[in-house]
Amino acid sequence: QVQLVESGGGLVQAGGSLRLSCTASGSFFSHYVMGWYRQAPGKQRELVAEIRSGGSRNYADSVKGRFTISRDNAKNTVYLQMNSLKPEDIAVYYCTARLTSTEPSYWGQGTQVTVSS
Repeated sequence: QVQLVESGGGLVQAGGSLRLSCTASGSFFSHYVMGWYRQAPGKQRELVAEIRSGGSRNYADSVKGRFTISRDNAKNTVYLQMNSLKPEDIAVYYCTARLTSTEPSYWGQGTQVTVSS
């Protein structure tokens, strides 16, 4: 069982930055594909970014060039650096973990990101 705890959300002005963190409990963190999803009001949950055990990354087109996902396996932590934030980035952001499945097996409780225009 893996437990994920996010932190770092909050309110920021458009053009500003936030860094989300997610710390995982349990063993074998380095084996997991870690990700960040988000859900905006009235919209479906969407994948923002993922990082694999080997370090390869993929991003949603809407955040490419602005967001960076990274991981520190020694700290069991994954990060999402969000720059040049826009009002359309407003959402609850969820940390996720999966091994070989195509969909996340574990979800954090979510952290709210609000961007004022």
